[in-house]
Amino acid sequence: MAAGALVLIVAGLFLHRVTLDEGGVVLLLVAVPFVAVGGLLASKRGANPIGWLFLGFGCVAAVAFAATAYAYRALSEGSSLPGGDVAAAVGVHVWHPGFGLFVFAFLLFPNGRLLSPRWRWMAAVVVFTYGGLLLSGPFDSAFVKEDGIAGAEPLFGGTVAEIGTAVFGVLLPLNLLLLVVSAGSLILRLKRSTGDERQQVKWFVYTVAFVMLFFPVSVLVIGDGGFGVLLFPLIPVSAAVAVLKYRLYDIDVVINRTLVYGALTATLAAAYLAIVLLLQLVLEGVTQGSGLAVAVSTLAVAGLFRPARGRIQAAVDRRFYRRKYDAQRILARFGVTLRDEVALDSLSTELRGVVAETMQPAHVSLWLRETPR
Repeated sequence: MAAGALVLIVAGLFLHRVTLDEGGVVLLLVAVPFVAVGGLLASKRGANPIGWLFLGFGCVAAVAFAATAYAYRALSEGSSLPGGDVAAAVGVHVWHPGFGLFVFAFLLFPNGRLLSPRWRWMAAVVVFTYGGLLLSGPFDSAFVKEDGIAGAEPLFGGTVAEIGTAVFGVLLPLNLLLLVVSAGSLILRLKRSTGDERQQVKWFVYTVAFVMLFFPVSVLVIGDGGFGVLLFPLIPVSAAVAVLKYRLYDIDVVINRTLVYGALTATLAAAYLAIVLLLQLVLEGVTQGSGLAVAVSTLAVAGLFRPARGRIQAAVDRRFYRRKYDAQRILARFGVTLRDEVALDSLSTELRGVVAETMQPAHVSLWLRETPR
């Protein structure tokens, strides 16, 4: 499957260099990483369906890419290649039913089972929705005319085309809803999971949340959500790390640092802009035509770095890592006691209490070696 998908990608590149505006880069950014990672997971963990779902999703993207490239070539002026309309219909319509594989990967991650038997209804809705998109796609005519390839004509007309267009148009918006619900199942799984499974789900949830949040940010900051697609390959890569090598990494550290330095960057940037504007307003006559306001603002922000980082770190620990924050406070309090306490029995009792409260072991015992007098 992986080899066949790569052949389709190479054939598509050979047939027509699809530009960014034509959507080919998006298909490539999905096809290549999902095929590579899906093939790896399927070969290493064949019993787990996650690898097969990713591989299938990458193959769908490869088919859409090759079909779109062929359609552009066949429908171009002066071309004698047959089947341009069929290739255009495949390229336009096969992509959306393929998202069903992506949604199932969310629902079944990481062990290949649904969160609980109650989620079988969701699996049935996914099968019905994407099966309906697959069956109605060839009969749809509106999508080909509006978002299809220039010169492509619908495969069918009349009543059949009207019904296919209506069904496809109703089911298509459910894509986003099903993605949101399946992502919600990942969050629920994270809350309920323990041990190794929790570490696996953490990796995946963190990456999916990061990629999904980058889309609206890229629209607001850059003005184009297409840049968010550049991060899409992180999803299969994070799944591979979670399934194969999650024990080598501490995802809590990654999440903690992202929260701290993301908030710190936003805070310092806002402070810098506010100070620059304020100084330019107050000292307009003095700073006009000079970089004094910028220099002073830079020094002020540099001075704010350490105290701001400490406060933000404490706030993040308090809000998201309460046990770690409480443990730090307990250890700090014990440090004061350790300096003042001289009675060995009291100190032993205090030490056992601190260990029990911070580490939460099943049993605590303290052994003291008696030195000869």
